[in-house]
Amino acid sequence: MSVLDIIKNPIEEDLKKFEPYFASFMKSNVSLLDIITNYIIQRKGKQIRPMFVFLSAKLVGNIGLSTYNAAAFIELMHTATLIHDDVVDNAYERRGFFSVNALWKNKIAVLVGDYLLSKGLLLAVNNKEFELLNIVSEAVRQMSEGELLQIEKARKLDISEEIYLKIINKKTATLFAACTASGVKSAGGDEQTIEKAKQFGEYAGIAFQIKDDIFDYQKKNIIGKPAGNDIRERKLTLPLIYSLSKAKESQKQTIIKILKAKKKETKMVNEVIDFVHQNGGIDYATKIMNDYKEKSIAIVSEFPDNQAKTSLIELINYTISRNK
Repeated sequence: MSVLDIIKNPIEEDLKKFEPYFASFMKSNVSLLDIITNYIIQRKGKQIRPMFVFLSAKLVGNIGLSTYNAAAFIELMHTATLIHDDVVDNAYERRGFFSVNALWKNKIAVLVGDYLLSKGLLLAVNNKEFELLNIVSEAVRQMSEGELLQIEKARKLDISEEIYLKIINKKTATLFAACTASGVKSAGGDEQTIEKAKQFGEYAGIAFQIKDDIFDYQKKNIIGKPAGNDIRERKLTLPLIYSLSKAKESQKQTIIKILKAKKKETKMVNEVIDFVHQNGGIDYATKIMNDYKEKSIAIVSEFPDNQAKTSLIELINYTISRNK
C-alpha cells in the first residue's frame, strides 16, 4: 500500500464516487471535445487538490453534495488553467504525456480550457454555491495575476525572494487555499474556521510549489517535463534567486548571460544547474519549503483529533516528500 493510499483511507469511498461525478461535468455534445476531455480524464494526476477538499471537510464535519461540488469546481478550474499554461509556455508534455496543445494545437487547447472554466462556473451557479464561486473565482483571479507578474519579472530578471514568494502564493498557493477553505465551508465550518483552513492550505501550497521548483534542478527528467525547463523560460525560482544573491559578481553575470540567451543549449542549462547546487540554492530552498510545511501543520494541529486530521498532516508532508 502506497503512502497516498494510506492518506486516502478516510475518504476512499468519496474519492471513488467523485471520479464519475467529476467526469459528468466534462461531457458535451461535441465529439471532438469529448475525445479531448476523455484524454484528460484518463491522464489525471494524483488528485491532490480533491484530497485536500475532502479531508478538510471531514476535518470539521461530514462530506456532502456541497463538498463534491467544491472538489469538482476546483478540479475543473485547475485543469483549465493547466491547459492554458501549456499554451502560454509552449509546453508539449504534461505528466509525461503529450499536452492538449501538442496533440490538437493551441487554438483548440485554449477553447477546451475556456469550456472547462465555463463548466465550473455553471456548476457553482446551477447548484447555488455562491460562496464557493466567490472563493474559487478569487483564486483564479490571483493565479492570473501571479502568471503575469512572473512574466513581467522574467523579462527584467529582477526577482527577489519576496517577489518570488508573492508569485507562487498567487500562482499555486491560492488554489490550495481555495481547496481547504471550500472543503471546510462545505461541511458547515464558521468564518473563523474557514479562514484558518485557508491559511494552512496557502502554506501547504507554497511548500508544494517550492518542491516543484527544486525538481527543475534535477538533471534527470522525473516529473514529466524536461529538467531545466524554468531556466529555458527565464523563470527565476528560489534555488536560483538564492544562489545569485550569494555568488561573486563575475559568476552572477555569467549566469545572467545564459538566462538572457534566446537559445539555450543543454550544456548551458547544466551550467546553471551546477551553479545552483554549488552555491547552496537547493539546500536553502529546501529549508524554506520545510518552514512553510511546518507552518501549515501547526495550524492543522489546532483542530480536534480525528482520522481526517492525521491524513491531512500526512498529505501536507507528502507535498514535500514526493519524488515527482
